[in-house]
Amino acid sequence: MYIENNLLRKHISLWLMFMFFLVALMIVVGGLTRLTDSGLSITKWELFSGTLPPLNDVKWLDYFEEYKRIPEYKMQNYLMTMSEFKVIFWWEWAHRFLGRLIGLGFLIPLIYFSLKIKLTKLLNLYLIFFLICFQGFIGWYMVSSGLVDRLDVSHFRLSIHLLIAFLILSLILWNYLELNIKIKEQNKLDFFFPFTFLVLIFLQIIIGAFVSGMDAGLIYNSWPLMGNTYFPDDNKFINLFNLAAFSDASLMQFLHRNLAYIILFFYIIILFKIYKYQMKNSFFIIKILGVFLLFQVILGILTLLNGAHIFLASMHQMSSIFLVSAAIYFLYLNKKVNFF
Repeated sequence: MYIENNLLRKHISLWLMFMFFLVALMIVVGGLTRLTDSGLSITKWELFSGTLPPLNDVKWLDYFEEYKRIPEYKMQNYLMTMSEFKVIFWWEWAHRFLGRLIGLGFLIPLIYFSLKIKLTKLLNLYLIFFLICFQGFIGWYMVSSGLVDRLDVSHFRLSIHLLIAFLILSLILWNYLELNIKIKEQNKLDFFFPFTFLVLIFLQIIIGAFVSGMDAGLIYNSWPLMGNTYFPDDNKFINLFNLAAFSDASLMQFLHRNLAYIILFFYIIILFKIYKYQMKNSFFIIKILGVFLLFQVILGILTLLNGAHIFLASMHQMSSIFLVSAAIYFLYLNKKVNFF
């Protein structure tokens, strides 16, 4: 995306950066909504009517009565008081409110800029807006899975919801970089390496969502072994090759751990190649990537050892935002000039 008008480019850049921080905040709040088991507290899809929170006792009672009809309340939270319900309600309401804010915050400026610039130059941004709208649908699709015969939402739908959020975040950052960072034709890493590194991170995010969705972080709270063995002793290795593995908590924790080792090993290979061939354009970003990656691994281990403590688990997800952002920047620096 190339924009000749410097003032317009500056305005779009500021807007994209603002949206980047809003989406990042949305990911953090969404993670805390999951960690506090708040996601099912609002049982209706209210696109407009749910913008305002309950303003009187009657409305609060209506929401609470709706919540009492779902399995999570009947089988798990049947002793919950109104004050306790309000805590989980506010998390889910804040999550949905941020979603509405992101939608409007993207649409209104996009319409304005479309009147100033040729539409063809903004097609990437319209794709992002489509994903934001689609994300709202996926969010409700996820919530609906926990309203009938489950205590939690489907971890498969949760992973889709989280993956799209990171995809939106990545595309916003990519477009910001295209507006502000010019790529020079100089010694670059083969595009395969930064691209594969990013794919591995996104795969780890998916597996991490499985772990979170099945509360798999509450079992095998030891490291580097899972209990007394490297492979979980409640399973068989052959089970890893069955589709049922994706619904097995201990196997997902095993995969999450080992994928982290693979990512770390792949990073070391990239680091070696960059310094061996003196790719100075990537010296700074590969160091930043290493710091974020190490921080993410340490937080993952601490989260595990402390039984998925809410603060550590939230920090673990928050640090993944920094890691993905650095990986996107690393990919961008090593792209071909006319890649997109």
